[in-house]
Amino acid sequence: MGTTAKEEKSSSNNSAGIGKAHEEKHVRDHHPWDYHVSGPRDLASPHWRDLIFSSWRNPSYRRIAVSCFVQAAYLLELDRQAKRTGAQEIASRWWKQFKYKLVRTLVDERDGSIYGAVLEWDHSAAIADYLFVRPWGAPKAAIALRGTIIKGSTIRRDFEDDFRLVTWDCLKGTVRFRGTMEAVKAMISKHGAHNVCIGGHSLGAGIALHVGKELAKQGVYIDCHLFNPPSVSLPQTLRFIQKTASLMWRGNKSRKDSDDENGAEKLMKDVNGWMPHLYINDADYICMHYADRAGTATMTSSHKGNNAPSRLFLAPRGQKSLMEAHGLQQWWSNDIELQRSISDSRLLTRQLRSMYLESPSEKS
Repeated sequence: MGTTAKEEKSSSNNSAGIGKAHEEKHVRDHHPWDYHVSGPRDLASPHWRDLIFSSWRNPSYRRIAVSCFVQAAYLLELDRQAKRTGAQEIASRWWKQFKYKLVRTLVDERDGSIYGAVLEWDHSAAIADYLFVRPWGAPKAAIALRGTIIKGSTIRRDFEDDFRLVTWDCLKGTVRFRGTMEAVKAMISKHGAHNVCIGGHSLGAGIALHVGKELAKQGVYIDCHLFNPPSVSLPQTLRFIQKTASLMWRGNKSRKDSDDENGAEKLMKDVNGWMPHLYINDADYICMHYADRAGTATMTSSHKGNNAPSRLFLAPRGQKSLMEAHGLQQWWSNDIELQRSISDSRLLTRQLRSMYLESPSEKS
């Protein structure tokens, strides 16, 4: 039988639609940052076996998952800049692989850029793979924060926050700090602090650290993963922190004022009660100061006798460019052999001790 012009047009439209869908899928699947192109190799999606033994109990799996969430935060902004939507966008696979869903993007009100993502466990997607309950250790919510993107309109605001972090070692009061804190508190209110984790890379790690410290001051401890957190700051800022912390701790030994003693005890509790996971490559000068010159962290006197596990992880040594050493991609490699420090970072300890101290920016 012959076809009418209307039927031929409809058939042509259908073919064009199918062809466009295939073209979009081809472009997406071959994009250099598509999950199946540059994501973790041989990493199985959660399935029914996780009912018996949760993959999230494995520190390596947790590192890979959180770093992928942070990569998704980068790609959400890159998708926005490239105006990729629907089948063309590439960010979603980086959380769907782990059975999570996007519930909110964190947007910088100054330029409209996306700097973070709020993810929640996707119960419906898990059930489809016969995973009827959330695996033990898998957070109900995860907040992921990207670092600096040196392209597009967001570069100005990224560098503004970078400069503030480098010069003052403080992001409290910034747009992204406030937005992140509000999102984290909302998830804590909904799921409980023990079911929420936060992760960030570079500038995003700096924001995550400041949010975690502020919550720790309130006695709220959340799981925190910091990839290549900036440790570079002006010498006078570090001297200020060191000198003030030293005076405070020495003074607490001789003062008889009970309020000061109670404050010191609370500070010790907070320092030992909350310790983020630091992922450091000592070939990266931006974060290398979290480790000592030998490449491992050194135990401080305040931590002697503390049996809490260390949270500092070092990438293996080797000849790497700055971009490779500072890159996020190294942290979702499932064949990387990390060196786990036997103690805590001296720089991080100083930063935690300074939680109750007045920073230069706050003083002014």
